[in-house]
Amino acid sequence: MGPRLFIAALVVFISLATPHFSASGQQSSTPALPTVPPKLTSLPNNVLDAELQSARGYPFRLSDYSGKVLVVNLWATWVAPSRQETPELVKLQAHFWSKGVRVVGLSTEDPKMSADEVHAWVRNYHVQYRIGWAPPDVATILMQGRDAIPQTFVISRNGRILKRFVGFNATFTPLQFKEAIEEALKEKTESLEPN
Repeated sequence: MGPRLFIAALVVFISLATPHFSASGQQSSTPALPTVPPKLTSLPNNVLDAELQSARGYPFRLSDYSGKVLVVNLWATWVAPSRQETPELVKLQAHFWSKGVRVVGLSTEDPKMSADEVHAWVRNYHVQYRIGWAPPDVATILMQGRDAIPQTFVISRNGRILKRFVGFNATFTPLQFKEAIEEALKEKTESLEPN
């Protein structure tokens, strides 16, 4: 057995043999595991009520869309999949607008450094939905430890996150977006029907 392997085995043995304590100070028989943030089931109030900067110059909040099916897209101008995804989001907004669906694109870039690129993006892709910036604290909460972009959330009228997409696949994701939005619209219809 080489010295490195011996040291690694010794570290594992000591870790397993050393007593571990819970948060209350009580000895635990098993080593502590790293904590994983809970999966978001709805947007927290500090995200809903955060003042967001719009590319068109005025502030807004995600809570402004209360009662709508909301599609929140985290993106960046330098991310290749965002170039494929944006035209699909433009189509979705046009298709579902009359049914109360709203798309909001939030760039994860610094607003001062990316303003020109974001304005060009809106023009080049003929974006009709709201575009703005996600402050770092909002982006961190939404990304839940997964820093891959783009990320898209489909949120029902009652605020429940129905689907979270990480990344974009031109073959599969557009249909999955549409299915998730239709599910969100159906959820509202079902909740209005008498029991």
